[in-house]
Amino acid sequence: MTEVAPIKDQPKRAPKPDWLRVKAPTSPEYGQTRKLMRDLNLHTVCEEAACPNIGECWAQKHATMMILGDTCTRACAFCNIKTGKPNKVDADEPQHVAEAVANLGLRHVVITSVDRDDLEDGGAAHWVAVIEAVRAACPDTTIEVLTPDFRKKLGSTDLVAAAKPDVFNHNLETVPRLYRSIRPGARYFTSLRLLERVKEVVPSVFTKSGIMVGLGEEKDEVLQVMDDMRAADVDFLTIGQYLQPTPRHAPVDRFVTPDEFAEYEKLARAKGFLMVSASPLTRSSYHADADFARLRDAREAKLAAAR
Repeated sequence: MTEVAPIKDQPKRAPKPDWLRVKAPTSPEYGQTRKLMRDLNLHTVCEEAACPNIGECWAQKHATMMILGDTCTRACAFCNIKTGKPNKVDADEPQHVAEAVANLGLRHVVITSVDRDDLEDGGAAHWVAVIEAVRAACPDTTIEVLTPDFRKKLGSTDLVAAAKPDVFNHNLETVPRLYRSIRPGARYFTSLRLLERVKEVVPSVFTKSGIMVGLGEEKDEVLQVMDDMRAADVDFLTIGQYLQPTPRHAPVDRFVTPDEFAEYEKLARAKGFLMVSASPLTRSSYHADADFARLRDAREAKLAAAR
């Protein structure tokens, strides 16, 4: 597991600025969404990662399914998902995810997973089964996958890409210099290569990646990550504020201001991304349905301009 400082050695957490404060979830739809997930024995990254947007998203019945269990084989210093020995893969999960998507009436669904380094293919075959089940039950629903890096699992990226999700997302999470402390089980260029490989397998798929800021990165490092993503032909970039889940996780270095996020968005668009979402509360699946529609429109506009 990742080595983190004992609670007594961690600096006191700074209070959140006003622009990061959100209301506690209270809507009836929130309760209904939560009950549906429990009834179908499904996990959501919204809950497991303590997403600040859960109240807003679940009020609209937008939940991000987390497949392959609730226990990760990695121990990243930023992530609130528990680490340990995962349970056996649930063979009924693909059908349960499809049922949830149909029940919620989702036009666009985001599906993610824990890392499963214990599985020979990293869970890739299960990913394909989930995509196929959703597509069979809800043929008009567009599918966005947010996958692990499938490190050392040859062919797994190709397998999931060949199932042709509408969006293939894999987050770089932070700048290369911080990987050793923030994402020790991963490698920056492995993740970058995954994004590049997806486009080689299915050139038409939209690719997406995101990073957190406020971990101690420098502005020029963020700009270099943008350049690396564009060299890998990534279409959609998300940038959000890192929030420390517990005192045992990596501390927040600073809270990035909304004006700085606006500048990052402007610079990223100038570098050629089709879509950019950059704000303190931006997360990978935040407003993903509306963003997908804009992403599709942006590609059409770009193609029309090139004719």
